[in-house]
Amino acid sequence: MKDKAITPFLLDISRLLSRSSANVPTGIDRVELAYARYLLSHAPEQTRFCAMHPIGVMGMIDGTVARRFIKALEVQWGQSVSGRPAAPLRGVINRGLFWRRPRALQPGTVYLNVSHHHLTRPRVVDAFLRQTGARFVVMIHDLIPIDYPEYSRPREPARHEVRLETVARYVDAIIVPSHYVRESVCRHLAAKSANIPVYAVPHGVDAPHQLSHHAELNASLRTQLAGRPYFVCLGTIEPRKNHLLLLNVWRRLVERDPSSAPVMVIVGKRGWENENILDLLDRAPALKGHVIECQSLADTEVQTLLKGSSGLLFPSFVEGFGLPLAEALSLGVPALCADIPVLREVGGEAARYLDPLDGPAWMDAIMRYAALGSDRQKHTLQTENFSALSWDESVAQALEQIK
Repeated sequence: MKDKAITPFLLDISRLLSRSSANVPTGIDRVELAYARYLLSHAPEQTRFCAMHPIGVMGMIDGTVARRFIKALEVQWGQSVSGRPAAPLRGVINRGLFWRRPRALQPGTVYLNVSHHHLTRPRVVDAFLRQTGARFVVMIHDLIPIDYPEYSRPREPARHEVRLETVARYVDAIIVPSHYVRESVCRHLAAKSANIPVYAVPHGVDAPHQLSHHAELNASLRTQLAGRPYFVCLGTIEPRKNHLLLLNVWRRLVERDPSSAPVMVIVGKRGWENENILDLLDRAPALKGHVIECQSLADTEVQTLLKGSSGLLFPSFVEGFGLPLAEALSLGVPALCADIPVLREVGGEAARYLDPLDGPAWMDAIMRYAALGSDRQKHTLQTENFSALSWDESVAQALEQIK
């Protein structure tokens, strides 16, 4: 990062604290951890940390404790090889947050919030900015709850509107993960007469050698997949991810010829508004043995699973970026994904795009890829030309924009 010593950063790690008991990180968890790791590695003397205490006050975090906590999270989430669990450090940090109240910071300090955390509390944000005198930069991952409320939990559209109001009122610059999200953010800001620079910087991916070790799949999963072609679908089970299309495709494949039907491995927790999907997963006889649910796999296990698969399936109706697509293509794994603008932005010419409502087209492509025919080989070759940013490159580009 050019002239990185000039700009002091204050990184908000409220999200990481709130998620420290989780075994597997979400996409937003990965982003906040990537920024913390980068700043500790490349600008340790210019970086401080803050977070929101559970009672609703902002506080500063002792630098030594923050470093220990972040290193512990790396271990817990499979990003490092040694250390202790992160959750016990949460209590230490929370006690410190209560007593280490904000104060004026070095002029030019950038307060960075990359997780949306507490943007629904504008008074807290206002008080913190007054106390610290910092410039405020946020990352907006997407505006899906506002643009597509039908895919969100009932309260989330109103909450996201409050977040956007907070951004419009207090923020000095915005980072987004795609040009697709940038267009949406700029449109909404213009409606609020807010003139804020918005920088599109793609998320990064962890290369295989950056993770702590190669992981074998558990014995049960190895047994279920042995000698059978399989596909992987990554992400929380929620309506916008379009699992229903895939489950109906799989039921039809099994009904036509169970002996030739491939396996689908769904990696992700069960989300919301999912009654039809969960009924199929739990009660459809045709899917037993052909659809496997894995609610919690480490990053290294996911990489192993992807590399042995016939391809990634990603039929989402809407995304803010599409990390699973970038991760799969970076591993040389073919991808069948929805033909939506943001996934074309991420995957370029390396993926195959299908209408997310065209079940027969998905069925045909899945069987072609499962048969290891020319289609899969062609798209495997196309992934060789795919190039994604590393997390270090992604963070460096973003920080260079907002300095």
